[in-house]
Amino acid sequence: MARQRKGRALDGILVLDKPAGMSSNRALQCVKRLYFAAKAGHTGSLDPLATGVLPLCFGEATKFSQYLLDADKAYASTFVLGESRSTGDAEGEVIASAGASAVSREQLESALAGFRGEIDQVPSMYSAIKHQGQPLYKLARKGQEVERKSRRVRVHVLELRDFRPGVRAEVDVYLECSKGTYVRSIAEDLGAALGCGAYVSALRRTRAGPFALEHGVSLQTLEALKDNEQLAQMDALLQPADTALDALPMVRLTESGGYYLRQGQPVLVPNAPHSGMVRVALETGQFLGIGEILDDGRVAPRRLIVTGR
Repeated sequence: MARQRKGRALDGILVLDKPAGMSSNRALQCVKRLYFAAKAGHTGSLDPLATGVLPLCFGEATKFSQYLLDADKAYASTFVLGESRSTGDAEGEVIASAGASAVSREQLESALAGFRGEIDQVPSMYSAIKHQGQPLYKLARKGQEVERKSRRVRVHVLELRDFRPGVRAEVDVYLECSKGTYVRSIAEDLGAALGCGAYVSALRRTRAGPFALEHGVSLQTLEALKDNEQLAQMDALLQPADTALDALPMVRLTESGGYYLRQGQPVLVPNAPHSGMVRVALETGQFLGIGEILDDGRVAPRRLIVTGR
């Protein structure tokens, strides 16, 4: 018999504006405790240094967290030129200093152009990618380094927002990129291209899939609501589970169609897309989950939510 989870059976997505100095998992556990939620998970790690959009999924919404993991992301970041650090960011030890006084804005713009579009990127040893079951950053903290294969990622947008020249020049950038893109690796590779070294001194995620900073809620806000026992207001901050799936087309079923889909049977839906994955809801608007269009045009259930718990 499965052990019953402690906490509330809460469903939905909270867009946390993660504070600096906190790991994604610690942020998740803090929010889970504040909500007294039975089940919760985050949708991809943000470095402790980083702030900004961290969607947290509760209950049935955790079934769709992969879609947020796979979604494009956007960041605002500051790079420091003229110095390299062990972690690629401000938390690491200085391992080399070269000075960046000779770097001009024109050189910087030219170098940044090489990081737009599809690029091959070697993940940092301080990333959350696993090697033989261990996150790389844990191996790095033990002084170990392993060979990492380069990965193809796409940088849709990379804009130079500001440049402050000097021995330790500062570069403000904005970028939109595919999943698996490491901003610290872009900073390090940029520093190598300019011959002076570079690291990330500030990083703020401004978007993850459909969620942007304007949807974000701070920990302080949640703590204040909890302290004042305003649980209903806290729950109202949760986004519906299907907002993680905004990129998928929606099909609507009759009550009978929904019944058969829940029994695991494919159903015919008029005017459905010809192929691919779809969101499925009843005509009443009740969200059921994800389906897939079969070759014969029927919608087969792939990931359904549990209702009436």
